[in-house]
Amino acid sequence: MKKETSIILFNQKAVRRHWDAEKELWYFSVIDVIAVLTDSTTPKRYWSDLKIRLEAEGSEAYEKIVRLKMLAPDNKKRETDCFSTEDLLRLIQSIPSKKAEPFKVWLAQVGYERIEETENPELSFERMVRTYAKKGYSMAWINQRLKSIEVRKELTDEWRERGMKEGAEYAILTDEITKAWSGKTVKEYKAFKELKKEGLRDNMNTLELVLNMLAEASTTEISKERKPKGFKENKQVANDGGSVAGIARKEIEKKTGKRVISPKKSGHLLT
Repeated sequence: MKKETSIILFNQKAVRRHWDAEKELWYFSVIDVIAVLTDSTTPKRYWSDLKIRLEAEGSEAYEKIVRLKMLAPDNKKRETDCFSTEDLLRLIQSIPSKKAEPFKVWLAQVGYERIEETENPELSFERMVRTYAKKGYSMAWINQRLKSIEVRKELTDEWRERGMKEGAEYAILTDEITKAWSGKTVKEYKAFKELKKEGLRDNMNTLELVLNMLAEASTTEISKERKPKGFKENKQVANDGGSVAGIARKEIEKKTGKRVISPKKSGHLLT
């Protein structure tokens, strides 16, 4: 089966999904999920009735539907309604099913935790430590990861000070830094590690993290000294900052005879 399409199992029931590499989003078959959560013998009818109810309630769910061709039981590809992960979680909240309750409880808990973290940012770091530890990461790696978050925050604060816009401009500048030190854009880097929704930094080894931090920290310091104006000047600073780490990477590779950029994902990093 192609990487773009796959099937996952919930309680031994198949749920079709499609990976959109351009948007970096998973899309899931709505009727498959409904079949799992409701045990309905006619999930298509259930979904049809639910759509009518949601539209009557003023829900925007209908507008978020994506029609994708997926393999049907007769081995023919047919268009089916799909939702991204985020929109699917919203839909689950509208399904009156005992099987949907665990999802609803989890969503409520996540929302509560985020509110607490807004009031006390230290809680978010504590949560991250627990999460990474549960996944099996070493404390040495976790400490480097937390430091990388701090370095990244200092960089984005500097970009904000220089009038850069969050979203597209941040992404382009990040690409510039990443390519300057690693030789790959973020998208190319993720493809090299065969990542989809997984975070790139969460799949870097310690040396990759350190070099990425050096690149971002260098960019921050150069920007503070030069005080670039406009996107073009900030892009040049990003390239120069990334190049500092790029030189370090090449020196390490020269001395060790090994490539720094590893294709290994987090599963290979856990110790």
